Amino acid sequence: MENLINFDDSDLLSLLKEGNMEAFNTLFQKYYQPLCAYAHRYVGHEDLEEIVQDLFMWLWNNHENLDIHTSLSSYLFRATHTRCLNKIAQNKVKQRIETIYWKNYTGNDTIEDYQIDELTNRIHEAINRLPESYREAFIMHRFNDKSYKEIAESLNVSTKIVDYRIQKALKQLREDLKDYLPLITFLLV
Repeated sequence: MENLINFDDSDLLSLLKEGNMEAFNTLFQKYYQPLCAYAHRYVGHEDLEEIVQDLFMWLWNNHENLDIHTSLSSYLFRATHTRCLNKIAQNKVKQRIETIYWKNYTGNDTIEDYQIDELTNRIHEAINRLPESYREAFIMHRFNDKSYKEIAESLNVSTKIVDYRIQKALKQLREDLKDYLPLITFLLV
């Protein structure tokens, strides 16, 4: 087996696209710890390894169709950032749903944990179906409590674009989750 440790990222990416497992392993060894450290800025230890491992699984499962237009390093860190935001949103949605259920349905034996998990999954799936720019602005605003101005500065866009993206995200989420509206008004107002 060839030692690829001295290959640069573009060569490793080319080999990965061809299905070279050694190139994948080399990239994993090179980036796993730095991506975990980066993810730790956003999520706890219990989530960060899952996020980074899922990213590498996705990278391997989609190696034939990879279309990366930036440096591989930038791509991996950006993908980790996006996955961290998604995990934050998923955790906060579940926490809010549980709080609403406990406030409104305490003592009601018909409300089960699996129903909370089901609703959480539906919301997470709907958020993940949003276009990336809408999803990112929505998560930063609703779950990271960022102002439109802070989001605009972070994404290098105007506040009007942030407002547009969030409004479009809300519209799409209202449509996708219309069957659950009484339970999730906290998310969509």
